[in-house]
Amino acid sequence: MSAPLMQVRLRADYGGRCVLKDVRFDLCAGEALGMVGTSGAGKTTLVMALLGLLPWRGGNASGEVLIDGINLLTMPAREARRIRGKRIALVPQSPMTALNAAVSLRSHFDEAWRAHESTGRKALDARLHQLMHDVQLPTNDDSFLRRKPGQISVGQAQRVLIAMALLHRPSILVADEPTSALDLVTQAEIIGLLRQLNRRNGTALLYISHDLVSVLQLCDRLAVLDCGAIAECSQVAQIEQARHPATLSLLHALPLPVRVLLDHFSPHLNGSEQAQLPEQVVPLHS
Repeated sequence: MSAPLMQVRLRADYGGRCVLKDVRFDLCAGEALGMVGTSGAGKTTLVMALLGLLPWRGGNASGEVLIDGINLLTMPAREARRIRGKRIALVPQSPMTALNAAVSLRSHFDEAWRAHESTGRKALDARLHQLMHDVQLPTNDDSFLRRKPGQISVGQAQRVLIAMALLHRPSILVADEPTSALDLVTQAEIIGLLRQLNRRNGTALLYISHDLVSVLQLCDRLAVLDCGAIAECSQVAQIEQARHPATLSLLHALPLPVRVLLDHFSPHLNGSEQAQLPEQVVPLHS
């Protein structure tokens, strides 16, 4: 296996109250790692800490988030901003609140582009055309980008956020509960889109979720976050060998035995996008 793109050794607290005890994991190019846990396990704190944003929420993170051997947690704020959005990007949850309702979609992309690029509108237009195609949004309809977030569907808003995260071709994509606000059909579409982008572009994906079914569909490895620490980490294909109570409780909550789900999701692990669930199984559950 190639050297990790990102190496994490992380602790975090709010006012002295420990939230993340000693979270350790690596992420390699082209890999999809699912970080799964119940509510309160520390998933959102982990996302904010990884991106160096925890102080904005009144928290403190210590340890290492190494990208290209450089610790994102200790570098000056100006340098950290050059990495966030370019080398590592975030797809946040709740798309309708993550976007600014007062400005157009085009303005969102303009601002994100200027943060890391000095090239002009023509270069942005070319990149936008490709991105809109990639995330299955209108490519030849200028009026779409003139809309404001309240004028598009939640599913379209989530695709806009994915496009914004991919704008500068980051090598690492962090997706924080990206399907939690979506209906079941749109959830399945977004999972398929993330899988396609991960496989085709080689973008390393850290997929944060409480939904083990989506992790089984999308990821190569999964780590179970429990009480601020990683309780267990394994290949998705070997999840049946799990022993930790936190992992077992997630497995027991599945709508079908994990082997049935893995057998139906296994084609995507071999590079095929044709995996289908039996009719009685929904693609995802909330």
